[in-house]
Amino acid sequence: MKKTVMVIGYGNDLRSDDGVGQSIANEIASWHLSSVQSLAVHQLTPDLAAALANTDLAIFVDACLPVDGYDVQIQALLPDCDVEGSVHTSNPRSLLALTQALYGNCPTAWLVTIPGINFDIGDRLSRIAEMGKAVALVKIIQILDKVRNCWVDIRASA
Repeated sequence: MKKTVMVIGYGNDLRSDDGVGQSIANEIASWHLSSVQSLAVHQLTPDLAAALANTDLAIFVDACLPVDGYDVQIQALLPDCDVEGSVHTSNPRSLLALTQALYGNCPTAWLVTIPGINFDIGDRLSRIAEMGKAVALVKIIQILDKVRNCWVDIRASA
């Protein structure tokens, strides 16, 4: 059985650094990886749940305001516990909860956040977001390599 990965980069690409998630998703799509589907979307919407239900791993990519420095952050995600309260919000945990509730399945998931400093109207990333994009792409490649090696090990032992 073929394992699949979905990368979902989201944010407003007309708000400068807020578009970094979409920019990363488009970059990954250009790699044409057979087991990776990459989507660039303005926001997370309930219709994505159907695709996520048939995915083994989801990587969500978004911009964030810098909190403690300008490091790209990666965190594991679990579905939100409050399915009813999360249906009308558009964040990865809510979308995972909706996927679980509707389809009885949701993928392992990660959130990659890239710090941005310019969220004004515009279509260019700041230098900070561009550097974060480069780091995030390397980290996503590492996740994909790690997962691919794990899947190969599982198939070999089966």
